[in-house]
Amino acid sequence: MRKRDHNLLTNGASLLICGLLAGVVVAAAAFPAVAMSGLAAKAGAQTFDALPTELKDQRAPQITRVYANDGKTLIAMMYDEFRSDVPLKDISKNMQNAIIAAEDHDFYKHNGVDVKGIARAFVANKGAGKTEQGASTLTMQYVRMSISYSATHPVDVVRASEDTPARKAREMRYALKIEQELTKDQILERYLNIAPFGNGAYGVYAASQVYFGKRPKDLTIDQAALLAGMVKAPSAFNPATETGYPQAVDRRAYILKNMLDLKQITQAEYDAASATKVTRDVKRAGRDCVSVPKNNWGFFCDYFYRWWMAQETFGDTSYDRERRLKTGGYNIVTSLDTKVQAAAYKNVQQYLKNGSKDALMLAAVEPGSGRVRSLAVNRNFKIDDPSDPKNGPSSNPDKKGQRGSYPNTTNPLVTGGGDITGYQGGSVFKMFTLAAALEAGYPLSYTINAKDQYVSKYRVGAGSATCQGDRYCPKNAGKMSGVKNMWSAFGQSVNTYFIPLQERVGSGKAVDMAYKLGIRFRSSEDVKQYNNRKLDDWGAFSLGVTDVTPLDLANAYATLAADGKYCEPIPVQEIRDHDGNKLDVANPRCNKVIGEDVARAAVDAGRCPVGDRPAFGSCGGYATARATRGVVGHPVFGKSGTSDGAKTVSLIAGTKSLVVAGLEADADWPQNPRYRQHDRVNPAVWETLADAMKGKDKQDFKAPTEKMAYGDQRSIPNVTCDSRESAIDELRDAGFDVEVSFSRTASSCPAGSAAGTNPSGRTIKGGVVIVEISDGTGGQQPGQPGQPGQPGQPGRPENGPVTRPGPR
Repeated sequence: MRKRDHNLLTNGASLLICGLLAGVVVAAAAFPAVAMSGLAAKAGAQTFDALPTELKDQRAPQITRVYANDGKTLIAMMYDEFRSDVPLKDISKNMQNAIIAAEDHDFYKHNGVDVKGIARAFVANKGAGKTEQGASTLTMQYVRMSISYSATHPVDVVRASEDTPARKAREMRYALKIEQELTKDQILERYLNIAPFGNGAYGVYAASQVYFGKRPKDLTIDQAALLAGMVKAPSAFNPATETGYPQAVDRRAYILKNMLDLKQITQAEYDAASATKVTRDVKRAGRDCVSVPKNNWGFFCDYFYRWWMAQETFGDTSYDRERRLKTGGYNIVTSLDTKVQAAAYKNVQQYLKNGSKDALMLAAVEPGSGRVRSLAVNRNFKIDDPSDPKNGPSSNPDKKGQRGSYPNTTNPLVTGGGDITGYQGGSVFKMFTLAAALEAGYPLSYTINAKDQYVSKYRVGAGSATCQGDRYCPKNAGKMSGVKNMWSAFGQSVNTYFIPLQERVGSGKAVDMAYKLGIRFRSSEDVKQYNNRKLDDWGAFSLGVTDVTPLDLANAYATLAADGKYCEPIPVQEIRDHDGNKLDVANPRCNKVIGEDVARAAVDAGRCPVGDRPAFGSCGGYATARATRGVVGHPVFGKSGTSDGAKTVSLIAGTKSLVVAGLEADADWPQNPRYRQHDRVNPAVWETLADAMKGKDKQDFKAPTEKMAYGDQRSIPNVTCDSRESAIDELRDAGFDVEVSFSRTASSCPAGSAAGTNPSGRTIKGGVVIVEISDGTGGQQPGQPGQPGQPGQPGRPENGPVTRPGPR
């Protein structure tokens, strides 16, 4: 803060101002009486000393910058006004000199008010009958702009710039006070950061970018003079317009001459600057998500924006939150990993181009933090311009005549939102029933005799999956009947294992498990059913009839990879406000939702579908997406899924550090009955995961406890050659769920007697044991460990050939 000189001249000037504006008669030979009387009359009865002196220190709107997770790669800028404050030391001396030469030659001499200039302007304007001279100092101009930015009502903005003596008096009063509190350099810095320069540029940083694509510290003399000339009238002196260009040239010449007269530049510098052609090139800065540098980042940017708008931390209303985002000058480091994003987009494009009606969607989430590492879909993030229609027709019969979402859209296809409720996930939902069963005490080795068709207790409307009237009777996608446990049933995706398992656990527990892990019900029907707790009506839940987004699927499986720690999906890693303060809103939001042993057991079963080896048990030779493990090259778990009629196909594959979920569907009509294969979504997922994991250490999943794997194992009584009835009674007495095989088995036991059991040896208490019936023709004793059709014995890892075509 510099000390002010309170000499006679200063005190006389202040006294003169007071007299002029308060109607006090001041004898001053330098000013005509008509000037004094005119000002006094217009100022009114309010005395100058009664005017306010405290100017509200309102920071002008600032750019919010959104970066990738490296903190350096700029994704987007959010702003209402393109402006970013910079310190005076980072503004070239050329620019500082030019603005003084343009607006206020005596800036470093006066105390905020140029008294002679005001009187001179008043006389000139009075004689002309209109405003021809302003006489506002830089300090007064700064006051005027600050009042506008601190205004909370449009009327206040108008008053801040109205041409009245009252406004002038207010500015002078504030200016005098500011000059007592701030140094000249501080005032100059604030002025340069708040001044408008046209073409959407506010402040010298933005102007340097828009007109010259450089930093303010690098502005040359001619560039600084051109910018300084625009402040007076940004529209009139706009070099990008036909009418503005010649005026900008003349204005620059005027300022350069002033700079020479003020000895700010030499004659040689003046000549060189004057000879430089005035640029007409203007590059307005892109803003918001439709202007991201790379189009494939747009969907992530949009997800971030929607996340921000949902955070109460940033305001009570959507208006408040958006205003904070676009004026607050935040530095935001998002969770977007450009390496993973590049891999996801590359693989999406490789397998399904942007022009396709079908959407191939990928989402990647980090377990243990919920940070979303990538979002990709075969679409351009672009608003479909009705005046330039490029999108194809919608496939939805209810939207006949409307355009679809391909190739351009801003719809949140991958994350959901608005009217995007998701797509049927298919058999990936079996994981939720499996986890619910584990939590309820059923071990991985729990056996069920999976039949070709299962008659369930659930009642549904008439359809292809009904029998016996309105009973829900699912079938398998191929030949896969027989006794299965969770490893083998999950690896082969056996429908008639998981529906009876859902019955035993309870539909409500399966649905609640899905929600705990991260599935959010979005369609009105699903929301109503969940909120009304009519969960027993959700008979086909395990087969994925619920609408779901790829992001929710990735996050739900990530909860399991994190040993049961659910983390809300979040697109940010760090948020700092304009003053550099770190905000807690960017921290992961996690809580334990299931026991780690349950989660580890679920992951252990999840290794079967993707060609990996579980820590316990055996996959029984089944893997619906076997190539995953070999391509990724890391321990992996996951599940493929196909909805009813293959309307949608999906694959989830994850490691300890990243989970990728992919789903293919008709985004405009998710119920489109066209049959889909896994030949696009599967490789897109596993290749994306492989690309993301390159160079990273291999990290194995922790094994569950043996109790979670095998539960209470019991020896199965040897009932070979016993009568049918005797065998059944003995097995039931031993605590098993007994069934009898419909077919006969080649055996040397008497025809109709027990030829053995499937499984044999040991199995879980309460598990299914099938009595094989002898045909009496002789042959090998059935039911020996390792025979075809058996679920694989405890402690014997194996992955044999896939026994059925096509994943489910």
